[in-house]
Order: sequence, then structure tokens, then C-alpha cells
Amino acid sequence: MEKQKIIIGVTGGIAAYKIPELVRIFIKAGHDVRVAMTAHATRFIAPLTLETLSKNRVITDMFEENPDPLAHISWGQESDLVIIAPATANFIAKAAHGIADDFLSTMVVATTAPMLICPAMNSKMYANPITQENIKKLNNKGYLIMKPGEGELACNAEGPGRLPDPIDIAAQAFQMLQTKDLKGLKIMVTAGPTIEPIDPVRYITNRSSGKMGYAIAHKAAMRGADVTLISGPTNLKPPSGITLISINTAEEMRNAVFAHHTDMDMIIKAAAVADYRPALSADQKIKKREEDISIKLVKNPDILSELGSKKSKPGQILVGFAAETENILTNAKEKLVRKNLDMIVVNDVKAKDAGFDVDTNRVTFIFRDGTIHELPLLTKDEVADELLDRVREIRGKDNELHC
Repeated sequence: MEKQKIIIGVTGGIAAYKIPELVRIFIKAGHDVRVAMTAHATRFIAPLTLETLSKNRVITDMFEENPDPLAHISWGQESDLVIIAPATANFIAKAAHGIADDFLSTMVVATTAPMLICPAMNSKMYANPITQENIKKLNNKGYLIMKPGEGELACNAEGPGRLPDPIDIAAQAFQMLQTKDLKGLKIMVTAGPTIEPIDPVRYITNRSSGKMGYAIAHKAAMRGADVTLISGPTNLKPPSGITLISINTAEEMRNAVFAHHTDMDMIIKAAAVADYRPALSADQKIKKREEDISIKLVKNPDILSELGSKKSKPGQILVGFAAETENILTNAKEKLVRKNLDMIVVNDVKAKDAGFDVDTNRVTFIFRDGTIHELPLLTKDEVADELLDRVREIRGKDNELHC
């Protein structure tokens, strides 16, 4: 993502202590961050803290001495995104009615940038019909309002009203800033392992963490796609803005895939589906015995081959993954042809920096026409963006052929 200018408006709530972490996330991502604070916000956190982290001056007063007397106009009109966090009930009421009585509220009235508002307050204040009516007004005006978290609040109350975690606010902001080049497309992504039960307490599985598939789903949603993520068991938090379907076994994954594949524009099969399952799964736990036991395995359905043999709509793009340990390119090319794929992503899972359960990957793209594109070591988010760039190009070429 290119460097963007982000304005963070901080109002007078105890959750202001979380804002330094939010600033740090944006700075680490390479963005230009500027902070405006209400007078009450400065009672909870010192402006100097946010100036130090953002490396930009913090404005707290409309009439303080500054080299830009029109900053209340220029900040909101020259930025790429304005975030109000925490947004108190008072500030939400002012914004909903166009009240401009300090620097931050005046900037909000003047801004032309997209706006993300993150409420944080006592649960009764949040549930108050007046607050809810003001939030609805802001929604109707095109502002995006994040749903607050629930739990114990600073006032010892329980319920909705917590400021969302900075990482979740940042994720929503990055999605708003991302170019929506996949808008209007429906994309299915599969991720994670499957588990094949031996008995009620044991199963066969593999080492897939699901990180690659989740990264693809996350990036596709950020770029505007309507994403359905079909996932085996993982420890990962689902990306925001997607439809998650959780499954366990290969049979369950097949059923979920074919229940939703018909109208998909792209299907990206990043899941590590078990090739085999026990022929029989015991109803009760198998007890340890003196003698050895054998477990007969039978083949699971080959979901990718089945998808390749009956693409459900013209121009549907099908992408597979190949986790290999030897004859990397030869095996991947054979799989691409045999399963009628448009593209295959292959990597050597023995590599320490590109195998299972790491945040980086070193992959090679192989295309239907025989073209090979090898990527350097990248984060899985970066690989996801590269992959989505390529499938978008494939779709563009296919559309030209059908014109």
C-alpha cells in the first residue's frame, strides 16, 4: 500500500490511552499520521506522547499559534482517511448535528476524506436512544461506525462500549484505504487443514496453519471482493468483512465448496485437504492393547479436480496450491494440467522460511500457458497481493477473449 495521510482525532475518554499503539501501527506501515485532540482528551494522554510517535505536531486548540491557520480546513481535505478514536457520546452528538466549536469538530465538518468513527463510552450511554439515533444519522451520511467491544468498562459496568483493539481499528482503516480493484467480484478461498477422525479423541491431520489462505481472504476483502472463506480448524482470527464457513473434514469441505461455488468468479484452493481418511471411525475411544493395530485408509474426494472438471460459469478462475518436497516444478506443472487449473502456486515446504506455520513464504506461480513467475521471500500478506494481482490479470485477459 502506498504512503497515505491519516488523521486521528482523539476525544476525551479513558480509552485514549490506546491511541499511541494505533499511531505506532500506522507509522510502522509507512503512513503519515497527524493527530488532533480535544481539550478533554489532553487530560487523559499528553499531546507530547503522540507528537513523539507520529513525528508531527499535535493540534489541540483552534487558536493556538501555528504556521497553518487554516489547518482545520486543509487537514480533512488533504488526508486520505480521518479516524475518530475514541469517539465519545458528546462528540458523536456534535458530529451528527454539524456542531463545530473546536478544532477537531470544525475539521470534521470541513473534511472531504472518508471517516471512521470508533465509539467508546459507558454501555448505558451507548445504548441511549439519543446516542443510537446520532450514530444512525452519521451512518446515513456515509461515515463508517465501528461496533464497540463488550466487556468490563473503566466505570466497572459490563456491556458494549469498549474501544475496539487498535489492531482491529487499523485493519478496518487499511481496508478503507485499499484500492478496490476487486469490487464486484465473488471470491471463494479455502484454508487450513482438515481433520479425519479415528475415534472421538484422535484424528489424522497435517501441519497447515491456514495463514496463507487467511491472508488471501483478508487481502481480497480489503480490495473490495465479496469473499467466502471455507476454513478447517485453525487458531487464526477470521478477517473482517468476509463470510466464514467452518468445517472439519474433507467431506465437509467438499460439501461447503459445492454449495457455494456456482456463482464464484474466482476460487482459490489454499487449504491442505487430507488425501486420505480412516475407512472406519470408531464410536468409542480405541483402548491401548498389547498387540499392534492397523488403520485402513481410503481416498478422500479430490475437490480441486472436481472443480476443474466442471467450472460452473464462463471465465471462472481456478487457482490451486502445491506443497512439494521434491521435483517441485515438475510435480506442480503436472498437477496444473491434470486438474485443469488456470494457475498453481507451489512452494518447498521443507524450507524453514516458507513452510508451514511461518509468516513468510517463497512461492512460484505457474500459469496455464506455461509461464513461470518466481517470487522472492515475502510475507504471506505480500504473496496474497501478488497472487490477487495475477488472477485479476488472468480474468482481464479472459474477458478480452470473450468480447
